[in-house]
Parts: sequence; structure tokens; C-alpha cells
Amino acid sequence: MDRRTRIFFVVGLLVTLVVAVAISQLASDQPDGLEYVAEEEGFADAARDHDLSDSALADYGDGLTDNPALDTALAGLIGVLVTLAVGWAVFRLIKRRGDDSVPS
Repeated sequence: MDRRTRIFFVVGLLVTLVVAVAISQLASDQPDGLEYVAEEEGFADAARDHDLSDSALADYGDGLTDNPALDTALAGLIGVLVTLAVGWAVFRLIKRRGDDSVPS
């Protein structure tokens, strides 16, 4: 990978982390579209928690720490890192499979 490509990826990673950690603090506390419609139509009370609702990152990490802003930042950071790790692993597998299928 040449220097310009490496710089591009590093800057992209930094921008992604800033958005996930800092800009996420500006997200609205108001219900999203689906919750709003459910409340307006009167079936919001019929909703049930899913099996993973007690997990560490459910509801944007609510309850990880005593600080809701830190919870949101940590959930965003962990989400970005997990997504990058899975993407990297998938592309490595694809690249490796492509290398094996090319005759020498």
C-alpha cells in the first residue's frame, strides 16, 4: 500500500472515530420514526424486549457506566472497531481465496 492510500485510510478512520465518539453526543433523545409511529398509532405498549436487550451495548450502551454520554461514546467506539475488524477479516478471506484460485 502506497503512502497516499495509507494516509487516506488513517484520515478516514480518524473521521469515523470522531463521528462515533464525539458527534454521537448530539443525537436526539426523541423517539425514532418507528417508535413515533407506534406511539401515534397506539401500539407502542405491545412492544417486547428482544433476547439481547440486557447485553452490554443494548440501547447504545445505556448502563455501561454512570455517565450516559460516556456510554454513547463507548458504544460508538466499540461499534466502529467491531465493524472494522469484521470487514478486515472478510476482505482478508476474499483476498486469500482469490490468491489461491489464480494459477501460477
